Amino acid sequence: MNREEAWNLLCEYTRSEGLRRHALAVEACMRAYARKFGEDEEKWAVVGLLHDFDYEVYPNAPDHPLKGSEILASRGYPEDIRKAILGHANYTGVPRDTLMAKSLFACDELAGFITACSLVRPDRIQSLEPKSVRKRMKDKAFARAVSREDIIQGAEELDVDSSEHIALCIGAMQTISTQLGLDPPAASPA
Repeated sequence: MNREEAWNLLCEYTRSEGLRRHALAVEACMRAYARKFGEDEEKWAVVGLLHDFDYEVYPNAPDHPLKGSEILASRGYPEDIRKAILGHANYTGVPRDTLMAKSLFACDELAGFITACSLVRPDRIQSLEPKSVRKRMKDKAFARAVSREDIIQGAEELDVDSSEHIALCIGAMQTISTQLGLDPPAASPA
């Protein structure tokens, strides 16, 4: 189990650039939390990268992430990784009883929401602040597919301050903004 193998598995099942970028965003957030908590950064990164790898092939609940977990098991991924991925979907009933599982749940929806917030800004993610994200969360029409309840519940389960949680994820995503397509647009020649 390493990052390169996980990336290859993601690309085998996921063709959408948007879903691949979401996986990279969650991976970056998971790496940041692994560093914060003194955990295995590579393992946590793999969990972030693979949490939705099966979504394009199995988009309906409960197939996603149950089918993905079966694929991961057949490829030798350990139970704690599979359990964390299963737990990121509330409907599986798999408890989030590890710090890794709680972190994945906390980062998943938030990474998507931060991406949406960034895409409507002139400088994208470069100067995005937690207060802007919180303000957008109040607008139910904005990025309506993103569960605000999951974002709030994720921070609560992880027992972190919501502003610190948002700031950590923004910071993590800023480090790979080019890969995420969140760099400011190039200026037009005059």
